Amino acid sequence: MTILLMAGTSEAKDIATGLAAMGVPAVASLAGATRAPHPLAIATRVGGYGDADGFRTYLKDAGIHAVIDATHPFADRITARTAAVCAGLNMPYVYVLRPPWTPQAGDNWTQIASEQEAAAHIPKGATVFLGTGRQTLHQFDGLVGCRVICRQIDPPTAPFPFAGGMFLTGRPPFAVAAEKATFARLGVDWIVVKNAGGDASATKLTAARDLGIPVLMITRPAPPKAVCVNTVADALNWVLAL
Repeated sequence: MTILLMAGTSEAKDIATGLAAMGVPAVASLAGATRAPHPLAIATRVGGYGDADGFRTYLKDAGIHAVIDATHPFADRITARTAAVCAGLNMPYVYVLRPPWTPQAGDNWTQIASEQEAAAHIPKGATVFLGTGRQTLHQFDGLVGCRVICRQIDPPTAPFPFAGGMFLTGRPPFAVAAEKATFARLGVDWIVVKNAGGDASATKLTAARDLGIPVLMITRPAPPKAVCVNTVADALNWVLAL
């Protein structure tokens, strides 16, 4: 039995470590969005599959017997394709989805469904911190007249895509104190994040709460209609039950 682990999250890293400790033959798959990803405990391939047919061919050629999807909660296109291909092949598939963040006392959150909605809530002249990554940055071009700051892991390879913006490079996790110092130094008025969940990235929300900064929270896409677990332990137990 060989497992394909669709990786890219902290849960995937821990699952890889667990699979290695269990002696389960497995290979991890990274999309290649980050130039220097942290190494995993199992063999790793980097890059896409082209399309559904390419992914289907890989599964067959690599002798994959089951798939653990521990990609980012907002990697919905990858997840939808993976779930559909596995269903078509009658291949065991499990989706690992960490619990979402929920507002606490003192939070000032506004739920929005997409990046484009941000412009309807943020006034001109505001300094906006985007904790949403570079892949959807172009969808914030409606923030006309705002100072937009986008944090990403890798140094930028091109200019900021629209006027009034800048990149900020940094690799998580970030301590709460460091986030508060960053937001204060930049004079951040609004923060926009995707509801990815998890402890490592939640520090920016704690910092926003402490500083009284309002947050636009982008809601998650719907998960696939498939077996879903919420923890690393549950994912590893799913493997043991195969």
